[in-house]
Amino acid sequence: MAATLCGKLLPRAGWLPLTQSVRHGSKAVTRHRKPVHFLKQKLLAVTEYIPPTPAAPPGALAPRVRKTEEESGLAVLLRKDLESLFKEFKMIAVVQNNATNAEDMLLLKHRLKRHNINVKFFPNQVMRSFLNDSKYSNMLPLFIGQTVIFVSKEPKVKEMLQVLRGTPQMVLLGACIENTLLSFQGILLYSRLPSMTTVQGELVSGLTMMTSHTVSLLHRHPAHLSDLLQQYVKQREAGYASEAVRDKDAPKIQEATL
Repeated sequence: MAATLCGKLLPRAGWLPLTQSVRHGSKAVTRHRKPVHFLKQKLLAVTEYIPPTPAAPPGALAPRVRKTEEESGLAVLLRKDLESLFKEFKMIAVVQNNATNAEDMLLLKHRLKRHNINVKFFPNQVMRSFLNDSKYSNMLPLFIGQTVIFVSKEPKVKEMLQVLRGTPQMVLLGACIENTLLSFQGILLYSRLPSMTTVQGELVSGLTMMTSHTVSLLHRHPAHLSDLLQQYVKQREAGYASEAVRDKDAPKIQEATL
């Protein structure tokens, strides 16, 4: 009897009970670390010690060899063209090209060609290399982005501005007119100046007026002197005539008084 009870109550080897008691209670309290304030994190990052890197011993590193890039034949040819261009043409205007299509560019060239103004295209790299070694180095800030050059042997500024009014995509930045660098405002003031023919006409008229005035001043004193002499001669003749009349009438007057 006891053996049967013990066999029923005591667990067998390798046998698990059908029910298990699970303890439900409060969990253990654990202290969590508070995050560091961001100002303190910044201060720690700034004040963190950075050990210097050890210098390499002499001879450990190979010397750097700088590669010298030679200019291509096309760049040399373009530089020669620029030199002749700045020597021959008196007006060189720099214009910014803001996405002008081929048709508008062809129409613009045709309008400028009527006034003997040509359109030239040069890469900015070639322009900068040329301007660095020339007396036109102040034009370097104008060549940024897509730029076009308008050149003419005579400074035809009014005609260029009239053509550019019809193409708002082309923005005039500056120009070199007769070896003088001008901004956009300077170009506008230059366009308001009279033409060379009118200036020459005014100069000639002023010179002729001055010469005629000088001649009149030179002839004034001799003419005035001759007038004075003629008046003096007339006065002397009138004086002589009056004296002769007096001499003739003197005895008659004496007889009348007697």
